[in-house]
Amino acid sequence: MPDFVCRLKKYRQLMELTQEQLATQVGVRRETIMRLEKAQYNPSLKLAVDISRAVKAPIEEIFIFDLEEFPQK
Repeated sequence: MPDFVCRLKKYRQLMELTQEQLATQVGVRRETIMRLEKAQYNPSLKLAVDISRAVKAPIEEIFIFDLEEFPQK
């Protein structure tokens, strides 16, 4: 089970961005975005901030680390 829930895909799609486009905006490879969306990669604070700005959503709405408060669906 992942250590966190990642809602990045939802917010990326709302902004009509591909994984490649978002990766370019935040300076990572597309594979990093893919792994984030599957909650297989825990982002650095800088990357989380950059992603948050790119998709115009609060970090705490994208990356949820308190799984007891927000159980996976």
